Amino acid sequence: MSRVHVAAAVIRRADGHILIARRADTQHQGGLWEFPGGKVEAGEGVEAALARELREELGIEVQRSRALISVSHDYPDKQVLLEVREVRDFTGEPHGAEGQPLAWVAPRDLPHYAFPEANQAIVAAARLPDQYLITPDDADPGQLLRGIRQAVANGVGLIQLRAPDMYDPKYRDIAVDAVGLCAGKAQLMLKGPLEWLGDFPAAGWHLTAAQLRKYAANGRPFPASRWLAASCHDAEELALAQQMGVDFVTLSPVQPTQTHPNAQPLGWEQAQRLIAGFNLPVFLLGGVGPDDRSRAWQVGAQGVAGIRALWPVLE
Repeated sequence: MSRVHVAAAVIRRADGHILIARRADTQHQGGLWEFPGGKVEAGEGVEAALARELREELGIEVQRSRALISVSHDYPDKQVLLEVREVRDFTGEPHGAEGQPLAWVAPRDLPHYAFPEANQAIVAAARLPDQYLITPDDADPGQLLRGIRQAVANGVGLIQLRAPDMYDPKYRDIAVDAVGLCAGKAQLMLKGPLEWLGDFPAAGWHLTAAQLRKYAANGRPFPASRWLAASCHDAEELALAQQMGVDFVTLSPVQPTQTHPNAQPLGWEQAQRLIAGFNLPVFLLGGVGPDDRSRAWQVGAQGVAGIRALWPVLE
């Protein structure tokens, strides 16, 4: 069975809303919602195919797009490769040129729509930002909370409270305050024993590689309505992350870092090889910063994660 090559778009309006279309009942996976696009013809590039499909389906002209995520998925009756690009710049007003219903949806509301199974990773990628801030080890509680407050004010949308040198009660106290600072503005990811999960229902959870190895066989520890991430460093851990059903991962270290000077860096080429076929959003971590986002996109990543490079200057 040959794999059907599809170009798809996460079309993002100026207000952040995302365009989705409903598949005709007569189509494969009919009646479900999807991200607009269509088949890549023989000899056709993905960008050209996407521009053509969006012109035919929606009556818009793509001015610029960038790679977002690639997903390979096997249905019982069909194998697909979805190459997804984010489109922010286009001309024309999208309309269902083929009679298909359209909807502009806030990213947080995408999980309320029924998508084909192959689209679930795209839903996650569409909801996630391109930067993932991780708090520094050497900050005291006051500095941590001031930094999180400043980051949220700066528009940072995804923050991990990482404080490995603090004993549990102190971390939990800071987590309570951090949840309040992020409420309705940013997604907070916590780290710690899974026994704490019920105490912080508004927070997502970021698993260490050790936790991933220990618990992956058990599957997700909570429903899909809550973000689950994991730290990965090699192909084995990426496979465990997929087995567990996480929503996204960090992959590190890409470059040499001050915090882990003895860790062997992956380099950009190895990172690209590991991401290929992984099918979930990946934030590259270790010696990277905001200026590396374009390169991260080129190798298939969601974006970059970082501590020093992303931590705000406290006012």
